[in-house]
Amino acid sequence: MKIVTRPYSEADRRKLVESGVHPLLARLFAARRIGSANELEQDFSHLIPPSALTNAGLAARLLADAIEQKKKLLIVADYDADGATACAVGMRALRTFGARVEYLVPNRMELGYGLSPELVDIAARRGPDLLITVDNGIASVEGVARAKSLGIATLITDHHLPGDTLPEAECIVNPNQRGCGFPSKAIAGVGVMFYVMLALRAELRERGLFKDKKEFNLASLTDLVALGTVADVVPLDANNRILVAQGLKRLRAGGGNAGLAALARAGGRDIARATCFDLGFILGPRLNAAGRLADMGLGIECLLADDEARAANCAQVLDRLNRERRRIEGEMLDEASAVLDGLDEPPGATVTLFQPGWHQGVVGLIASRVRERVHRPVLCFAKSGAHELRGSGRSIPGFHLRDALDLVAKRAPGLLLRFGGHAQAAGLTIREADLERFRDLFETTAAELLPESARMRVVETDGELEAAYHSLEVAQLLEAQIWGQGFPPPLFCDSFTVEGQRVVGERHLKLRLLKDGRRLEAMRFNSLEPLPSRVRAAYRVSVNEFNGLKRAQLTLENVEPAAR
Repeated sequence: MKIVTRPYSEADRRKLVESGVHPLLARLFAARRIGSANELEQDFSHLIPPSALTNAGLAARLLADAIEQKKKLLIVADYDADGATACAVGMRALRTFGARVEYLVPNRMELGYGLSPELVDIAARRGPDLLITVDNGIASVEGVARAKSLGIATLITDHHLPGDTLPEAECIVNPNQRGCGFPSKAIAGVGVMFYVMLALRAELRERGLFKDKKEFNLASLTDLVALGTVADVVPLDANNRILVAQGLKRLRAGGGNAGLAALARAGGRDIARATCFDLGFILGPRLNAAGRLADMGLGIECLLADDEARAANCAQVLDRLNRERRRIEGEMLDEASAVLDGLDEPPGATVTLFQPGWHQGVVGLIASRVRERVHRPVLCFAKSGAHELRGSGRSIPGFHLRDALDLVAKRAPGLLLRFGGHAQAAGLTIREADLERFRDLFETTAAELLPESARMRVVETDGELEAAYHSLEVAQLLEAQIWGQGFPPPLFCDSFTVEGQRVVGERHLKLRLLKDGRRLEAMRFNSLEPLPSRVRAAYRVSVNEFNGLKRAQLTLENVEPAAR
């Protein structure tokens, strides 16, 4: 591991300060390649217009025609938080626009991901005229063909990377399809659906739908967009930051979704102080628990609930599922750790793991945890049916996981039954008998593609934090900003004297640190290893609240002995 300081442009920092940005934030933003205050704008007027998204207008006309002709629409959702929020955005907007619309979400364990032919057959029983995929569909060549053979049209809204062959749908809206010039390639599935609804509202306005009634305020759905965007861990580029900022603003003002407020209460959080952390680590996991262990229909119903009692009931069930998910994850992680302890050090280019008793819905989380430990691309598999394995992978910077799987598929046709995903996360299905063959070919392929420089874990920090900024006010200022994937939350690095340390909660260290004559409270979570008397630590500054008293607290992320 190597701890380094993130560079920044002094000219950009100075320009931001001159524009009125807080001096500390100016340094942090400059290190994230923000060159002017205009890039920090969070108003709707700075969003990329829907007209820039290829086929958004065509999708709007297709939907407007369907609404006018009283056709039956069926949203086909994915079973994660992005898919659930995208479905809720579509359901709420389309219903308000007068559409006849229902939704269908596949069970992860039974049908797997995407618009498969089997799922189309189930959908056909409901008699839809038009299928609308959200957060899936770009790889559903066979599913769309099946729908077409049954006389059902398909509108695909997705953000995943397309393969060599596109489905023959009536319309595809995906910023990552060839020829689309939409600048925000990082937009989540829920963001794509939100944009389609913006285009649809404009189309309905042109057709005079709102002459006699008030237009639906689509800004009321931004809290759902914010949750799906953060939970899907897409890079927070300028456009995504606007969407997230608007959603958090709505939540903090008390005008947000009843289901989200209920999920926050179930997680012991105050929705009036909602942050990106709450979206990513409190609300997102509880919503995802439905898709991992049960049926995401429960999560979608929570997001569609307007009655507070109904929302609270759904949230309580989701909270119980999340606790069960944590238990299963802990057991699986123990098994994975036991396997890793027996591997050679250092590991090869990749790590591929499989245990017969692993849960399909949790292998992605295990892949993420293992990646944190070994700093390698990781794939974890679970049984899927009698003779197949379903895997989920997580990658590291410098290694495009989906492209690597595509190369494996080309080198060994038929080895991968299905696959798809992004640079940093992907899913796939293989035959159980092919596990060793796949492991060897994936390792060989990755060894070619993964640079040696990427195999060392580099912890990027924002350098030292001046003593004057170790305060509650600064901690609150930092928490109020929009941080996430591609726009990382501040991580500082300093040397401290360790004055005191004790175990709390059985798994954590509570610390008393000394720096420049100032005593600071700190925590090191999930570690019981005693620290030396002097440490160099990468840490975050957060707000700790106990018995109504708030104070700044450091959370140590990475620690190494410091020179005396």
